[in-house]
This record gives sequence, structure tokens and C-alpha cells, in this order.
Amino acid sequence: MPGPLDGIKVLDLTRVLAGPYATMLLGDLGADVIKIEQPGTGDESRNFGPFKNGFSLYFMSVNRGKRSLTLNLKSERGQDIFNQLLTHTDVLVENFRPGTMEKLGLDYDTLKASHPSLIYAACSGFGQTGPYAEQGAYDMIIQGMGGIISITGEPDGPPVRVGTSISDITAALFTTIGILSALHHRNQTGKGQFVDVAMLDSLVAVLENAVVRYFATGEAPKPLGARHPAITPFEAFASADGHVIIALGNDTLWAKFCEHVNRSDLISNNRFQTNADRTENHAELFPILSGIMAQRTTDDWIDALGKIGVPCGPINAMDRVVNHPQVQAREMITRVAHHITGEVEVPGVPIKLSETPGAVDAPAPSLGEHTTEILTDVLRMSSEEVAKLKKDGVI
Repeated sequence: MPGPLDGIKVLDLTRVLAGPYATMLLGDLGADVIKIEQPGTGDESRNFGPFKNGFSLYFMSVNRGKRSLTLNLKSERGQDIFNQLLTHTDVLVENFRPGTMEKLGLDYDTLKASHPSLIYAACSGFGQTGPYAEQGAYDMIIQGMGGIISITGEPDGPPVRVGTSISDITAALFTTIGILSALHHRNQTGKGQFVDVAMLDSLVAVLENAVVRYFATGEAPKPLGARHPAITPFEAFASADGHVIIALGNDTLWAKFCEHVNRSDLISNNRFQTNADRTENHAELFPILSGIMAQRTTDDWIDALGKIGVPCGPINAMDRVVNHPQVQAREMITRVAHHITGEVEVPGVPIKLSETPGAVDAPAPSLGEHTTEILTDVLRMSSEEVAKLKKDGVI
């Protein structure tokens, strides 16, 4: 069954993570994504581990379903081929440092003159404007600059990075949203546009209550470990055999919990009556709850609290995550077969559409795997022309 973006053609000039993740999502939803890579080297993430049979599974995880075309964009013939491909393209995505595409003469202002319906998305560290626009960035740098490290970890502990490349991934998601918005606008007007997304902007956008807490109090929020800054109890506790998370988002759930653990006295205690009271007096409440939660195993708590509708859960290591029955039922771990790696597991598609579902239906490509196919099928080149391009180092 074709996905919702069936028929949309994407030229993917992205590399490493933020850009490739965005174009991967477009591909999962049915777009035809042609990944353009430098002949001989390709996306540098092809050299990032882990590897299977010499092929990068890092690269596999964010480039599945794409077709790889090697093309030297610094050559005149390479740029000519690129411009021919643009006539068959709806969306161009790149995540170079601002100014790079302009030096090649392939920036949006240049291309829109001959391709007015083109949607051109640029995902970069700091965006196309502002004093930092031309600086490069990596996730760890943005996590530090964007403030998320300042609220992550244990109180008075050393700086702790969020365990996934959160600034790359959020930028990828916002880039995808921008592209879909631009496609909708083009459907109405016929006009393309420029989509400018920055990793720093994206991370600031998801700081949610940390920003409003700062403006409300005038004080910069600090790390709180595993607990929520505004809801209590909403954190992890040591159980008899590990840890268990409870998340009591309102006073009704608090009362249910207290009654279940035979501590109804806590409900009427004026230090803990309301969520605001409990949050203000967290230091006094935490040791009380810690003593209670340590009395039973994690599974016992999850079973018992689940029966009375009190939200709770474990802290799963990756082996339990990928084998969790809910994750499996939602097809969030899927398999793809590659001619080098054989069958490998990758995350599935999290967007479930009833009429036009997305799918992971192909692995990541080997470097230049589809070059001949694309040039002959899309641009109608002869095999002799393709051979000469290869000989000349254009592809």
C-alpha cells in the first residue's frame, strides 16, 4: 500500500544525523528519497560504528529506504545533472553549514528562479540568520548551549548529556513538519518556499516548562534527577529489586495511592494535601515514599498499582525495550535485509495512519548503489553516457 507521500520526490544532500533522520521520515511515509553523496567517500556516518560485515549500522538506522546516487557537485557536469534532477524533484533537503550551497551556486535564491515550486529545506546548527549562523555544531554543543544539560542529571552532580542526540532529532522532526507544511502551501498556491530549521532553535522550543519557570521566578532551573519540577510524586524510586516510576499527576491519584499503601494519613496532612504542597515539601515527602516503595519488587508495584489505575512503570534497559510486548505489538522493531549485513533490526514507523500507513520496506543503500538506475530511469541516460560520467569522476 502506498504511503501518504507517495509520488513526492526528495533530493537528499544531508549527512550524519539531523538531515538524514528528516529525509528518512519522509521516505518511511512513502516519498522517493534520492541521497546524493560524494563519489568515493559518501556520508561520513558510513564510517560510524557499530558495524556488521563492514557496513555501518549507524548509517543503516537513519538512511533506510533511500536510493544512493554518487555525484560530484563541484564539477560542472555534476551540477548539470543535479539541475536536471531538480526538474523531477519536489523537495530538496540539505544540512550543510550556511553558505556552502551558495558557494556551489545551488542555494535557494539561485534555484528558485528556475524551480519556483521547489521546497528547499535547510537544517543547520544555528539557522541561516543571526551572529552564529555560519558556525558548525554537533549535538553535544547544542545540548550545552541550548540549556538542556543544565537541567539534566542529579542535583550538584557533573554535567550529564541526554542519552540520545536530542538536538539532532528534534531538529529533524521540526524540519519534517516544515516540509509537510510547505507541501500543503504549495498544493494550494503552486509556490515552493525555503524551510530554515536550526538545532539550537529546536532544542529551545522543547524546553517547555524550564523556560516559563525561569521567567516566572527569575531563577535558572537546576537538575532535579528523575523527578518532575512541578508534579509530585512524579519520579523514580528504588524498589526491592530495582526501580519503579510513579507519576501521580493529580490529587485523586495521590489519594488512591495513599489508600492502597495504608497511609491515608498522608492525604490529610497539610504538607501533602495538594500537588503544590507536595512539590513544595518534596524533601520531606521523598524519604517517606522511598521507605514505602522499597518494600515490594518492581513487578509487584506495577501489577498492584496498575489494577487501581495509578500510573507506574519500570526503567527498562534496551533488551527489555525492544522485546516489550507493547513495542512489539506496535511494530516498533522491524527487520530489513541488506546484501552486505543480512537481516538487521531497526526502529519502526511511529506514525500510525489508518488509510496510508508508512513502512520500512528497504535497507539503507550502499554508496552509489542506485546511481546507474537513477540516471537511466529518471534522466534517460544511455549506459555509455553513465560509463563516461564514471570514467570522468562525475559519479
